[in-house]
Order: sequence, then structure tokens, then C-alpha cells
Amino acid sequence: MSKSRGLSKQDCITLRAQLTDLGYGQAEAETDELFALRLYPVIDHVRALNTKVVLVVGPRGSGKSALFKAFFSKNRDLADSIRRWMPGSSTLQADSNSSDWRAVYPAHTDFPDSQALATRIHTEEDAKKIWHAMLVRLLGEFFSKDQRQNLTPLLEPMAVEVGDILHAYDTSKVSPTGALDELEGELQRNNRWIFAGYDELDTLGGSDWGLMARMVRGLIAFWSDYSRRWERIRAKIFLRSDLFRRHAGMGTGDFAKLAANRAELKWSDAALLAMLVKRIANTSEDLATYCQRSRLRFKEDTSLGLIPQIKEPRDAWALLERLAGEFMGAERKKGFVRNWVLAHLRDGNGQISPRSLVRLLEQAASKDVANQSLRPPRLIHPTALRQALDDVSDNHVTQGVSSEWPWLEGVRVRVQEDQLVPWGRAKIMRLLGTDWNGSWGRSRSDGMRPPADRPGDFVDYLIELGIFRRRADNRVDVPDLYLSGLNLRRKGGVSRRPKGARRSA
Repeated sequence: MSKSRGLSKQDCITLRAQLTDLGYGQAEAETDELFALRLYPVIDHVRALNTKVVLVVGPRGSGKSALFKAFFSKNRDLADSIRRWMPGSSTLQADSNSSDWRAVYPAHTDFPDSQALATRIHTEEDAKKIWHAMLVRLLGEFFSKDQRQNLTPLLEPMAVEVGDILHAYDTSKVSPTGALDELEGELQRNNRWIFAGYDELDTLGGSDWGLMARMVRGLIAFWSDYSRRWERIRAKIFLRSDLFRRHAGMGTGDFAKLAANRAELKWSDAALLAMLVKRIANTSEDLATYCQRSRLRFKEDTSLGLIPQIKEPRDAWALLERLAGEFMGAERKKGFVRNWVLAHLRDGNGQISPRSLVRLLEQAASKDVANQSLRPPRLIHPTALRQALDDVSDNHVTQGVSSEWPWLEGVRVRVQEDQLVPWGRAKIMRLLGTDWNGSWGRSRSDGMRPPADRPGDFVDYLIELGIFRRRADNRVDVPDLYLSGLNLRRKGGVSRRPKGARRSA
């Protein structure tokens, strides 16, 4: 593709095809090199790397797992690249030459499964013990030979043998805390750190919300007790915002200090657009050139690739208009593309997840991939963006059902009785109260329950999560991000396109 001439329609088809693969949902399968090129390190998130920060809190899709992967994977070059690129981060986080980063959870077969935990973890104190024991097991290789030998009954059982691990913890002739104290002293003498990482804590307990709550509370209680005791053995607990608010409040002085010093992962509109541009520009040289012709400036890093210099949303407007035009229709009254893209991806709390923005562009490009009616250099028609929004919503809800919120399937089923939003509060409480004691999962026999005791409390929780939104008149609305996925439509709005239907040329 020539850089010296304008784009042909065939050039645009080629670029459009490349836009269909910006890496949505591929983080687990990506190579280290590709993960680094697609990762956008947000400067405001750098506090998560401060050695004194234990809690890293953010809503669903805020990039917690990406940041976790960046620092708890074996690719220490990437972690050091982020550290060097972030202003002032050298004073906040130990580099790879002086630190070890170990994931306690998730750790697959090195951690007990939900069934094993359910048989033994009945109280928060039980949970504190198992977290303490798992930390000792994780760091066993750093202990002295004598310590390892003395702690053999605790270190040797398989992870699923929770009963044996807890028995060894309670009856050990050597204090597990003493072993960690000794390691702390060794780390201080050698000027080193060990970071223990915890992510995906919402998966603890499977569909047993009580077990998950006990495990989360036990973990935070454990580190509330010990984070002041150890300066070189540190924790990084990546926790969803709603779990933090609902399960982390122990009210102790140590917890209050832990919570007050937490890092919040929030995305400004400028950071979201910079993330999107970084993914586009690092997908191919031709797309990088396409971005540069929109007057965007970049810096380059050997690991992170091209990093766009976007300080405010307007810095990316020229690229959005080059991609899809200025307006969402032939005239201004349809709205500006630059405003529409972000406005329709916000949840009920006004937040946008990076992956929703990536998905929107991928899906829009896919719908227009063979469209030869667009005049270069435009790559996407606004109609494709509108249709892609339904796909984003469908996928967002499906992903929620499959991972963080399996009970969301029960919400979708129960609201079909009245598919027009907004609802009065009494109406949505009645809808959700239908077959309240029945299954809320995909199977009528799976025993899935909602994470609330009453329909009214559940409505409040859905508002807290941003799945629902409370309007000024106290009616309950559903943001566009969830509208299609829950098979709903807004009163007075245009009927949704049937699933699988194609728009006319």
C-alpha cells in the first residue's frame, strides 16, 4: 500500500479487514509480544504498582486482569518497559532485578477448587487460615532447608486436600508466620521484594456466593493483619469494585488504612481513545500510517510499540472522523460520531470498559468489510456502528453470564414479560420477584441464586453494578450497553433489528 498516494477502495477493504482483529477477548491466548503491543498503560493506574498499595479496585472490564498479567507473568521485560515509560514509576515499584512476582490466585491446580473449599471453609477465620497456608506454600522455595523440612506437612499435600493443609497449619511445630518473618528479614538484608498477586476472586466458590464472600473477606482480613508486619512481602489484590464495597468492609483500623491507600482503576475518555488508537496503530504498518495521517503523534517503545500522545478526547477526533465521518447520518441532527461512540457504551454508572470500545470497532468493521460504497479514506459507515452496538450489548451480557454474573441469565428471562424500559420501581421488583426461589442460571437444575435476599435489594445491586440506572423520576432504566443483550428496547425507540438480519446496502 503506497504511502505517497491516496487510498483506493481496495486499500480501504484491506484496512477494514485488519480492523476486525484488534484483539478483543484474546488476552489469555496472545503471545507476550502481541499482548505488549496491544496494552495501553494508563498513567493514572501507576499507583497500583506502589509497594505500599495492596488493594487494586476497578469495575468489570477496567483492565485489572491485563495489569495483573503484565506484572505477574513471566515476561519481566514487559513489566520493566511499563515501569520505565511511566513518569515517576521508578520510585514506586521494584524492578525485576530486585523483586519476584508470584500469583497466588488464580493458580489452577496449585489452589483448591470450589468443591474442596466448600467442605472446609465455613467461617471467615477458616478463610484467613487457608490464605495464610497458601502463601506459605507459594513461598516455600524461598525458605531455608530447615524451614522447608519443618513445614513439610503443610507444603506437601495436594492443593485439593484442604483438610490436610488446615490440619498441618493448626498443628505445625513451626509457626507459619515465623517462617514468613524469617523470609522478611532475609529480603530486607538483600534489598529485595516478593509480591503475591490475587486476581479473578469473583470465581472463588463457583455459584456459592456465600463461600466467595467468606474467601474475599478472609483474604482482605489476612492482609489487613499482616501488611504492616511485612515490608518486603507485599500483596496485590485485584478486586472488582462491587465486591470491594460489599465484602471488604471489616471496619478495623488496619483495614481502613489498607482501603484508604487503594488504587482505583478508572478510565478517562482520553485514555479510552488512546487505548483504541494504540491497538489500531500497532495492528499493521498500514493502519499506523492511516492514524498518522489524522495528525496523531506517537512515541515508540521497543516492547510497547507505538504509544499515541492523546491528552484529551479532541486529540483523537480527527481519526474518528476519518474512520466513520463527522456525523452519524447525512446531517448534524443525527449527532457527531465522536460523541456517539462513547455515549452509547456507558453503563449505568457512566463507565466504559476498554473491551467494549474495541469490540464496537471490530464488529462495525466486520459488517462493512466488503463495502465498496464508502468513499476513501472512510472505513466504516455509521449504520454499521449502530448495528455493532447491538452485537456489543449481546456479547457483553453473554460474557457476564459466562463469567462474573451467571445469575444475569435469570434477569434476562424474568424481564421478558415487559420488554419496554424504563420501568417503575414496583414493576421491575415484581418482574424480578417472579419465581424468585427458582434457578437463575442457564439450567433449571443448577441451583443458581441471585446475590441478594429480596427483589428490592437486587434492584439496588443491579443499579450499583451499572446494569440498571435510576432516573431522576425514580424509574429504572437500562443503558444501551445492556439493552439488546437483555432483549429489551426503550419506549418510543425504534424496534431492534431481528437477530441475524442484515441491513440493506
